[in-house]
Amino acid sequence: MGGDPTYDLLEKINSPADLKNLNDEELILLCDQLREFIIDVVSHHPGHLGASLGVVELTVALHHIFNTPYDKVVWDVGHQAYAHKILTGRREAFKTNRMYNGISGFPKMSESPYDSFGVGHSSTSISAALGMAVASEMAGELDRQHIAIIGDGSMTAGMAFEALNHAGVSKSNLLVILNDNGIAIDENVGALKEYLTDITTSKTYNKIKDEVWNMLGAFPRGVVQKVENAIKLTLIRHSNLFESLNFRYFGPVDGHDVSRLTKVLKDLKNIPGPKLLHVITVKGKGFLRAEKEQTKYHAPGYFDKRTGDIIESHCGKDRPPKFQTVFGRTILELAEMNPKIIGITPAMPSGCSLNIMMAKMPKRAFDVGIAEQHAVTFSAGLAVQGFIPFCNVYSSFMQRAYDQIIHDVVLQKLHVVLCLDRAGLVGEDGATHHGAYDLAFLRCIPDIIIASPMNEEDLRNLMFTAQSENYGPIAIRYPKGEGVMVNWKTPFQKIEIGKGRKLKDGNDLAIISIGPVGNNVAKAIEKLEKENLSIAHYDLLFAKPLDNDLLHEVFSKFKKVITIEDGTINGGVGSAVLEFMADNNYHASLKRLGIPDKFIEQGTNKELHKECGYDVDGIIKASLEILK
Repeated sequence: MGGDPTYDLLEKINSPADLKNLNDEELILLCDQLREFIIDVVSHHPGHLGASLGVVELTVALHHIFNTPYDKVVWDVGHQAYAHKILTGRREAFKTNRMYNGISGFPKMSESPYDSFGVGHSSTSISAALGMAVASEMAGELDRQHIAIIGDGSMTAGMAFEALNHAGVSKSNLLVILNDNGIAIDENVGALKEYLTDITTSKTYNKIKDEVWNMLGAFPRGVVQKVENAIKLTLIRHSNLFESLNFRYFGPVDGHDVSRLTKVLKDLKNIPGPKLLHVITVKGKGFLRAEKEQTKYHAPGYFDKRTGDIIESHCGKDRPPKFQTVFGRTILELAEMNPKIIGITPAMPSGCSLNIMMAKMPKRAFDVGIAEQHAVTFSAGLAVQGFIPFCNVYSSFMQRAYDQIIHDVVLQKLHVVLCLDRAGLVGEDGATHHGAYDLAFLRCIPDIIIASPMNEEDLRNLMFTAQSENYGPIAIRYPKGEGVMVNWKTPFQKIEIGKGRKLKDGNDLAIISIGPVGNNVAKAIEKLEKENLSIAHYDLLFAKPLDNDLLHEVFSKFKKVITIEDGTINGGVGSAVLEFMADNNYHASLKRLGIPDKFIEQGTNKELHKECGYDVDGIIKASLEILK
């Protein structure tokens, strides 16, 4: 890819209406320019590259054929929606994608009428589109189309099958487009993957299928459908998976042939009832490095658009590791020591670094697909048989498994270690991905231990402690990205459950923190000391059980106290400290810092911590105010 790209046709597209009169040749040119534009912008404004490159032709075809926004297009997850955003009046705004006060990296109803449904988590599209379809039917809007675009990875989640099962007994005007690229973020796993592979690799079926599709204009549709169904039933084992759910199945179709896609979508527009179009795409299409290294280029960060080389933001060996790397290396080290340890992740082995253990111990580390509920109860089953599962789920995704945590793990006091990755604010992914609520929603559950390490060494030692004996269920929450310790791999030390620590003594004010935000506190105190202020710093380490001895020490000495957490202040650790004060009849002046009672949008963590008031400057400001 050399030279500066030209976008002469793309610059004329300000809404889907501008697509309607383009011919096949112009649609192909538009796809080329759209793909180049995405590569150009994402190379220096990092985002989700591979998925969006894979659906350029499909996106153009959808907006060419359907009457959006009257017709409802629902994208599953939303990683792939960049082309959609650019074609729906946000071409220039796309240069602010995922930036503070910019546009969201995911479809968002408040951002555009073309974003029919807000997304970010997987497998919601069919349910939402079906609800819209039923509503349109009830309103007498029988001409309105409803399209859900869902990837084969998202299709593995139970919610997708629940929606298919419901849709199959309706007569609603619903089109499900299965975007089959064989990969979500990591490579897909499970029986559905094998089933879809059987379909797409049947040479005989595909040859005859193409001939059948070519007859659509020559024979009655009913005859053609019967012939195609007979071919599928004859040539493909279990080919009627979707049709057994009363969906009319069409495909597979080349997802990068825009001319073909427009013809197929035009035909399907006139077929009533639930139907499924199986589209084959390549994640990263049109950018060679992204095609070859699909997991790496899912969200590559900064990269050279000419060579594809990823530009590392930090060079050298003197940088602290990511918390994810510490988790991955530590669980492998512990598993080598303890044969009872099992690793589990729902479709995020690279993101959480369980892939380190999977490479060395493939029989003891499991990627269960996009299935958080299953991951937790699968862990419970392992624990019943005496194993020690480390179930690693992103904090915002663990919201889906709340019932399983309570009913299947904690109620039975099982020895399951829940590792909540991406806890707290996660930056540019925004409101759908912030791990804001885990402290609050876990704290109210009896018989669970909740810990949050301040640094990499703490994470390592908490993991060691969690497997050292049966404490019952333990949740360890930690953030996305880099920590603070270069030399983190120290000898394991067992941590006393429910015990915090005094990091610094003081006389004027006590600050109680939990988790890595304590590092902001240390920097703030260092600056405040220059103002001749004496401030004590306590790290709770455990949100549950609370260290009552530590809190008695604090409130017996200090009349002014601040709590700080990288989580919602409603029901979080600050609330727990307030409850302790009330229960023990303390009357200090207490200020809580944390995520306020609103949804926080995208931006860098530095920007978001400032907005929420617990960056270094915010802590200094709060300290000076309470000391007035």
